[in-house]
Amino acid sequence: MKSKVTIVVPVYNGGVIWTECASRIKNNFLGQVIVIDSSSADDSAQIALDNGFKLHVIPSSEFNHGKTRNDGISLANDDTDIIIFLTQDCLLEGTDSILNIISFLESDSELAAVYGRQLPHDDANPISRHARYYNYPSKSYVTSFSDSNVVGIKKAFLSNSFSAYKINALKTIGFFPVNTILCEDMFFAARSLQNGYKIGYAASALAKHSHNYSAVEEFKRYFDIGVFHATESWISENFGGASGEGKRFIKSELKYLLKHAPLWIPVSMVNNFAKICGYKLGKKYKSLPSRWVKCCSMHRKYWE
Repeated sequence: MKSKVTIVVPVYNGGVIWTECASRIKNNFLGQVIVIDSSSADDSAQIALDNGFKLHVIPSSEFNHGKTRNDGISLANDDTDIIIFLTQDCLLEGTDSILNIISFLESDSELAAVYGRQLPHDDANPISRHARYYNYPSKSYVTSFSDSNVVGIKKAFLSNSFSAYKINALKTIGFFPVNTILCEDMFFAARSLQNGYKIGYAASALAKHSHNYSAVEEFKRYFDIGVFHATESWISENFGGASGEGKRFIKSELKYLLKHAPLWIPVSMVNNFAKICGYKLGKKYKSLPSRWVKCCSMHRKYWE
């Protein structure tokens, strides 16, 4: 590993899983780890200190998916070449995950960022399991703006739950947007591809990360995704809309559930209906009363 690497983890009330996440980071990585804690009410900050991490505390009202990660970058050592982002509920698997994602990023000078393979948590339900298997396949890839190996909006897919970025690319692109409801990673990926960089997926860099969202939670999350796509309409204009990828996902999910968990198909249908409604409503958020927008959003603090 030739590069100087810093890991950045935003944390808020991380709970038990953050304790495990921190332990795995410490056991897999000897470099600088920066934890940005949004004034947690639990012992998340103390867990960071107990593991020898650099702690930076901000008011919870100041958290933003883009700006907070930019702040983490600014706190890194001056000689840092690569920034790795993790979320508080992402558990590194094995002993080579960090090494593998760094090696992949270093393998091509045109790569701006690489994201790792996310496996479902042990308690993941069948719907959540399929989502991990669909979005994080067993084969690695590299794509550019003109490549046809990945099509549509999927080309700009990138997940900051476990990802690595070259500092020089971040500086060239202009880092993350400072005020985004979510999808700061997709924003960066799309800008990078437009500017001649490549985005990579390292299937050998493993971590467990999944969510068992209810239909209401799916609605709220996809409402926020709709808000993002409405705000950053240039992404769909340059890479295509989300409907094509959504249809492929639903077909894949139905096939998976028919084989592995047919009793979950009604739940899947309700959840997917909630996603579609949430996304379409989110894209029209400007036409909604502000109190409705807050009720529909998973990230209420964004609107305050």
